[in-house]
Amino acid sequence: MFDSIGWPELLVLIVVGLFVLGPERLPQGAAWLGKTVRQVKEYATGARDHIKSELGPEFDDLRKPLEDLRGIRNFNPRSAVTKHLFDGENPLDLNSNGNGQPPTQPKPQQRPLAPGERPPFDSDAT
Repeated sequence: MFDSIGWPELLVLIVVGLFVLGPERLPQGAAWLGKTVRQVKEYATGARDHIKSELGPEFDDLRKPLEDLRGIRNFNPRSAVTKHLFDGENPLDLNSNGNGQPPTQPKPQQRPLAPGERPPFDSDAT
């Protein structure tokens, strides 16, 4: 939730809180804020657990596309190029099985041509 807030932003918030609330009420305000954030977090966890219990196994089916979208949203060109060049992984391939390789599909059985047999020819492809 607060991934983008660094130390400078936190320091600015503390200084603003000190001016707005004053040194006497600042600890009470911080305690209230902490309690409110904890309560909102508990509500969100409870709602997620309730939805998960109501939907059952379909919850995981809904969660997979959302995780794929989150991966696209967090797309960073530099890390994508690094992954593709050094890990052999295509970061834009959503159909991969997690190790960078496309899902394996059974290949049709191929047999060698018999002597005198003509190779298959597709007239639409030429």
